[in-house]
Amino acid sequence: MARVTENSTPTPIATPEHTVDGFVREFLRELNFGQGTDLTRASVNDKYLAMARTVRHYLMVRWMETLRRQYQIQAKSVAYLSAEFLLGRQLDNALLAADLDEVVEEGLASLGIDLAELREAEVEPGLGNGGLGRLAACFIDSLATMNVPCIGYGIRYEYGIFRQTFVDGWQVEKPDNWLALGSPWEFPHPEAAVTVDFGGHTEQYVADDGETRSRWVPGWSVLGVPYNYMVPGYENGRVNTLRLWSARATRAFDLEIFNAGDYAQAVRAQTFAENISKVLYPEDSTPQGKELRLQQQYFFVACSIRDFLDQVLPGDFDLHKLPERIIFQLNDTHPVIAIPELMRILVDEKGWDWDDAWAVTQKCFAYTCHTLLPEALEVWSVDLLGKLLPRHLEIIYRINEDFMAELREVYPDDELRVRRMSIIAEYPERAVRMAYLATVAGSKVNGVAALHSQLLKDKVLHDFSDYFPDKFTNVTNGVTPRRFVRLANPGLSELVTAAIGDGWVTDLERLKDLEPLADDAEFRQAFREVKRANKLRLVDVLAERDGIAIDPDTMLDVMVKRLHEYKRQTLKLLHVVTLYDQVTSGAVKIEDVTPRTFAFGAKAAPGYKMAKQTIGLINAVGRTINNDPALQGRLTVAFPANYNVTLAEKLIPAADLSEQISLAGKEASGTGNMKFALNGALTIGTDDGANVEIRELVGDDNFFLFGLLEPEVAEIVDRGYHPTSYYEENRSLRHALDLIASGTFSGGDRTTFEPIVSNLLSEDRFLVLADYQAYIDAQARVDEAYADTEAWTRSAVLNVARSGFFSSDRSMRDYIDRIWHTHPVPPER
Repeated sequence: MARVTENSTPTPIATPEHTVDGFVREFLRELNFGQGTDLTRASVNDKYLAMARTVRHYLMVRWMETLRRQYQIQAKSVAYLSAEFLLGRQLDNALLAADLDEVVEEGLASLGIDLAELREAEVEPGLGNGGLGRLAACFIDSLATMNVPCIGYGIRYEYGIFRQTFVDGWQVEKPDNWLALGSPWEFPHPEAAVTVDFGGHTEQYVADDGETRSRWVPGWSVLGVPYNYMVPGYENGRVNTLRLWSARATRAFDLEIFNAGDYAQAVRAQTFAENISKVLYPEDSTPQGKELRLQQQYFFVACSIRDFLDQVLPGDFDLHKLPERIIFQLNDTHPVIAIPELMRILVDEKGWDWDDAWAVTQKCFAYTCHTLLPEALEVWSVDLLGKLLPRHLEIIYRINEDFMAELREVYPDDELRVRRMSIIAEYPERAVRMAYLATVAGSKVNGVAALHSQLLKDKVLHDFSDYFPDKFTNVTNGVTPRRFVRLANPGLSELVTAAIGDGWVTDLERLKDLEPLADDAEFRQAFREVKRANKLRLVDVLAERDGIAIDPDTMLDVMVKRLHEYKRQTLKLLHVVTLYDQVTSGAVKIEDVTPRTFAFGAKAAPGYKMAKQTIGLINAVGRTINNDPALQGRLTVAFPANYNVTLAEKLIPAADLSEQISLAGKEASGTGNMKFALNGALTIGTDDGANVEIRELVGDDNFFLFGLLEPEVAEIVDRGYHPTSYYEENRSLRHALDLIASGTFSGGDRTTFEPIVSNLLSEDRFLVLADYQAYIDAQARVDEAYADTEAWTRSAVLNVARSGFFSSDRSMRDYIDRIWHTHPVPPER
């Protein structure tokens, strides 16, 4: 098909009949003419691809109409720039948005095809790692549902992050070949490829107006090929666009070299270029890895800005009015190089005066910071930037020079402050601080939870919040209720809809109408039946997917998130080891232990050794516990490999207890905590990130709070933290660590997990040992509460009823009101 952009007037296309017969006709036509087969010979994948493309037809009519309306109205749009979009499977979301689920299920059944079987044929796109990418996917879903013009921009990673496997309990990374059997939800447009330059040098020249200017003379180039994905709103007729870029060589094949017999060299340019979009977050402990990451970041923002200026805007658009037409939202620091790219286009290509270009640029960007960890605030060495993007480095230098001059006028006697705020760091190497660049250039800077935003202003970017007080704001994260309740938890959705109607799907605050039902014994019983059904569903999924057996009659205690020391999976593990020690030593009778299944899900970055050690220890402890006959039916550890959105949609609705135990002041927000609460799990957690707001909303009685507060953490660190003192003074903690150190979980080998034990005793950067006893005490309160089934269910219902605030629809309203100032554009009726 011809490429569809906002800068075009799509030709109307016929709407497929919204009937069973109409769907069957479209499906068989797609199977015959699209897949080139018939019903008798078609494989499951043939049927899935034909079905997906048929469902796509129903959405395409709305997509064309959305683009036509946007071209007609030219309303201000959001361009959401993100290195990740963790979409999850697309089929069910498309069926829900188009209100086609019953039609498709009945139509396929009439042909002897099971929709459930085709659902399982869909492979989840490998386009994200964790919360950052899932948040981006939730946000673009909400914007479409709210009729807000938006285009998402990212990278089409050929192999995603990686497919996690376990070999003898240790993580092994495999390519995530999610494209192998076809991707029916994307529309490639190689004819619209964008050229992206790298390397080379800059030079001075005299322009026609007599001004001396700089220009970039690139050393090499690649092509960015756009792949469009539809982003449908929920039953509202709007379909926005997600545009992902794939890297290709400008000259992929050298026939002369090939004919000379050097076959590898003949395709070297193709291999080199395609590396840019091969994998998400290439391991960057090497100079080559760092260079590839910077290539990725510039590649996708250069493609995206060029695409918006050249393809989305009308050809005669006055770029001085660009802030009236677009806001580029920078999802963390990965896309920040977009700022000097827009400046380069305006100054070098359009011939603008620097001040005019800077005035426009400052109004076109807003920056979301997703971290409080200093090491996570991205910096790029000036040597690398100068090598890959020499003109951009010059522009950054100019931005910084002007900013430093401005600061010196305001703080003439405080050179130390001026240097602290410099975009260019001088130590330990000269480097560009991308968060500082985004803060100086952006119209707004936001954190993603109330506590995070306050700490961002008070600590991480304190000097900047003093200087730019009006730039800083908060937008607490949210999750889409369409995917994470309506689709993931159909039993709960039906129960809620029967009780309060279906308006909650697009107005999640309506869940508060469930509050009186927390005291209704009949409703609580129905709620428990839904939870048990979800557990039984999970039992089947884990048995088939991973060969893992769990007991649905145990408390499901879940910790699923990216593996990082600050998230403190080791603290959860110490609780498990403590229970094991208490039972095997005879200190606690097995019959007095609350039956629990501990479910973990986490990937460790390939170069993060301590995180990979932690995965190995979790699996080793699990292997020991699961093979101990004395613990059968009481304690189980389940760690399915390759945790992803598809598994989350089965695991989260089944959970009883949600583990949100990061060190206070380290987690920006979290969104898993919101998903669990919305699905009726109680939280055990610290006052960190969005936990604070969850606790305030659901109530202290329905949340198991423990641990140091952020000011207490700062006080301990400031006066000197000595983890060994906690080890020496706490018998249970000492026994747990000694068990690990003794080789109990590693076949007697004391060296296997020695790095973890040594790290906790000598450094313990995230105060695991300091919070250990408070955590154990909180878990005792969990056991006591869980023993009272009716009271536990009441708390679970109240968690659902009081978590409506955590909808990504509300997050989008906050972005619109506080940052973007865009308006909805409803479809014509």
